[in-house]
Amino acid sequence: MRLHRLEIEGFGPFLRRQTIDFDAFADDGVFLIGGRTGAGKSSILDAVCFGLYGNVPRYEGGEKRLRSDHCEPADPTEVVVEFSTVAGRFRVTRSPEYQRPAKRGGGLTKQASSVALEELVGGAWIGRAAREVDVAHALDEILQLNLQQFLQVILLAQGRFARFLLADSRERQSLLRRLFGTGRFEDYQARFDERRRASEQALGAGRAAVLARIEDAEQLVADHELGGAVAEGGEAQGASVEGRLEALRRAGARADYRAEQRRQERDIAETAHRAATAALTVAREERQAQIERDRARSALAALDAEAPRIDADRRTLEQARTAEALRHVLDAAERAAARAEASEAQAADAAVAWKAASAEDAETPDGSEAPDGSEAPALRDWAAALTRASGAWQQAADAEARLGALQEAVIAAQGDAEAVAAARAAREDERAALPAALEALTAERDDLRRSADRLTERDAAVVLATARLTAAREAAALTEERTAVVQTVADRERDAAEAFARAADLRRRREAGMAGELAAALVPGEACSVCGSTEHPSPAALADPVSADDVAEATEARERAAERVRAATADLAARDAALAAATARADGRTVDEAQAELTAASEERAASAAAGASAADVEQRLAALRAQDDVLEAEIGGLAARQAETRERLALARQSLAAAEETVARARGDFETVAERLEHASVRIVAALALATSLEERDARAETSAAARAERDEALAASPFDDTSAARAALRSPADQAALEERIAVHAAGRTKERAILLELELRTLPDEPIDLAPHETAEAAARTAWTGAVDAAGRADAIAAQLGSLLATATAAHTRGAAAAEEHEILQQLADTLAGRGANAYRMNLETFVLAAELEEIVASANLRLADMSSGRYRLQHSDARAARGAASGLGIVVFDAFTGQTRPAQSLSGGETFLGSLALALGLAEVVTARAGGIQLDTLFIDEGFGSLDGETLDVAMRTLDELRAGGRTVGVISHVEAMQEQIPAQITVRTTPDGPSVIDA
Repeated sequence: MRLHRLEIEGFGPFLRRQTIDFDAFADDGVFLIGGRTGAGKSSILDAVCFGLYGNVPRYEGGEKRLRSDHCEPADPTEVVVEFSTVAGRFRVTRSPEYQRPAKRGGGLTKQASSVALEELVGGAWIGRAAREVDVAHALDEILQLNLQQFLQVILLAQGRFARFLLADSRERQSLLRRLFGTGRFEDYQARFDERRRASEQALGAGRAAVLARIEDAEQLVADHELGGAVAEGGEAQGASVEGRLEALRRAGARADYRAEQRRQERDIAETAHRAATAALTVAREERQAQIERDRARSALAALDAEAPRIDADRRTLEQARTAEALRHVLDAAERAAARAEASEAQAADAAVAWKAASAEDAETPDGSEAPDGSEAPALRDWAAALTRASGAWQQAADAEARLGALQEAVIAAQGDAEAVAAARAAREDERAALPAALEALTAERDDLRRSADRLTERDAAVVLATARLTAAREAAALTEERTAVVQTVADRERDAAEAFARAADLRRRREAGMAGELAAALVPGEACSVCGSTEHPSPAALADPVSADDVAEATEARERAAERVRAATADLAARDAALAAATARADGRTVDEAQAELTAASEERAASAAAGASAADVEQRLAALRAQDDVLEAEIGGLAARQAETRERLALARQSLAAAEETVARARGDFETVAERLEHASVRIVAALALATSLEERDARAETSAAARAERDEALAASPFDDTSAARAALRSPADQAALEERIAVHAAGRTKERAILLELELRTLPDEPIDLAPHETAEAAARTAWTGAVDAAGRADAIAAQLGSLLATATAAHTRGAAAAEEHEILQQLADTLAGRGANAYRMNLETFVLAAELEEIVASANLRLADMSSGRYRLQHSDARAARGAASGLGIVVFDAFTGQTRPAQSLSGGETFLGSLALALGLAEVVTARAGGIQLDTLFIDEGFGSLDGETLDVAMRTLDELRAGGRTVGVISHVEAMQEQIPAQITVRTTPDGPSVIDA
């Protein structure tokens, strides 16, 4: 991998966009990133890590201060990294999440993080991915290094050299695991441990099952006393499983033999029980036949005794059937006579009621007198005429009943008309008041709008007043600072004047004493450097010795004083310029004046803002009034229509009331009300019709009664009965006749049945004495008891034999499987213990540690190739697999072999410079091995950020030679350091410096 270009903006200490062209240092091979402490040298490497991986190692576990503190809210934050690998040339553009000004509504909003990956294809950048997850996956394939590997092989940041060299085995294992991805070996170890535990549990469960079956079987043998098994079971607890199984097999054979004997005994008892049961059954049948014979004899005698009563019942039934033919004519004659008598009484009552009704003084339909009530047709004709006359009165009665409702309708219609008229007048008054309200609200709205329209102007006034207040405060602060700076300038000018005077005095004194200085250097016989004479008759004396160094030192002090004066004067000029600018921005206002202006402008601005809201409210009220005007107009129109409707309804109600009153007056006649007249007519009509109906029914029923008597007399004459009473006495109800028939039939059937039963039983020649069943029942019960006991004994013996056989077979099979499982478990346990660093593994080195130890050996071998040169052959790193203290895991130790002493010693015993050299060698060796494991990645760019200041001059030269070797391998090496010796030895440099206003810039 080679880095080509880096762009940083709004990141770390860098505010404005800074660009580094790494390709410009390709010819030099090694370049230096220098600058003062805190200027931001390491932030360049942070930007590379952030651009490629979205992470900065320095901020792991803490607050990620990626965005520059110098950024204003609207300033962007972005890192662009351009690099190439064997896969091509790529560019990553990444921004973190930060707060920026909102586009609407003011305030700040969250700017989401973003990233984009591009590839250079045919001279043009083509987008490859724009989502963080997609970019991360693509970079994994392109770089083939994760962040930890990148930090170990390309970007060797501060604190990571000695961390690997001085770490213990556990820390070193954690780091190597991330670099080489050996977590899968821990999974292998865990899987083997899981298999070992499962196997151990299965083996233990199998053994427990075998012992449980054996113990159950031994308990079964002991409970049922199967021969000598009791003694064997007592000794079995200390015997082997095979011995206990063999003893159980012998007990099983005895149980089978016992079961066979019990089955034979069961069969014999079953045969005896069947014979006893058959004999008991025969005896019970004969005894039942004796009982049935005696019962039949008794039943037949009883039936013969009932024969006279049955003959009498037969005669009664015959007379009842003869009289049943006369029942209809007898009942019809009686009913007709009763009805005729009832209709005669009803006619008499109706005549009395008619006389009472017709005796009243009342009108008749045609003006004639009412009928006397002796003839039904006259009564019906009279009632029909009166009914026709009362038909017209009924309509008047209905009108009379509605008079109250009609009057109420007139009152209600009049009330509705008055209410609608009042509502219409109220709506018209309300509408008449709207124009004045509309005019007042319109004026108020216009005033508010004019105030709201000045909001922008007043916003600008607030901004201007705020700027003036800020400038006034700045001017006040600068005025105070300027006073101090003026004093500083005066002090430094005084110091400079003294330095100038001293330098001039020393120069003058040296010039004055120059003759003495030259004279002091004269040697007798040697030529004078001024005149060339070898004689020095009168050399001048050196009265006031002032050396050139004194003059030079005074001159330098004078220059330094002058420089301080220039710096103070420049600072004063800068303060004056800043003060003038602040005073100009404040427009000559003091802080109090500017504060007062800001307060007034803010109040006016608030008033304009409030006026805008109020204007909108007034506009809504105007719209509501206009809408109310439309509503009132519609309501007035509707009320006018309703007023016309109520007036029309009132006129109709009054007309209906007058017509009804006229109809009622005509139909009332001499009565108080039409209803009273109708009631009087109705009573007379009902009485006349009732009498007519009664007379007609009396005559018809008299004729029917005479015909029924004639038919009865004719039927009695043809029957064997003398009169109606004799026929009535012979009658029986259908139920009585059915009972007589059933009693006669039952008697005849009983005699037939009992005679047949008795005949069959008499032919069997049964003894007259009752048969005794007790001996037979006793014999059957004894046989049944013996058979039941034999069945139970045989069943128990079979169950015991089967249970013992099942337990023995299960235990034998489980024991066989357990032996094979134990052999497999032993192999699996040894393998799991070896992989986990247990058991015979004296070094307690698990599988992952073993793999990492092999990797560490290669890393150490690669590191020693450089360490030997850097330490002049004195030091060599050695991989140590010595056992750690207190049983801790070992295998990843590193010790240092010192050729001067011939002994190894811990890495912690090295000095600071030696530790740096060893760490650098180990880091470079680690980089080479990790690179090879990652697929032979070519490293064309390398950064080293470490304390070269801990090295002496000679060791520093060795380190520089190592860097030259890296450069010779085709790499471009970037070194971060502030060591002056390195600045002298590395001509290609990038300088990071801070500007007076705070942010850092990069000079390449």
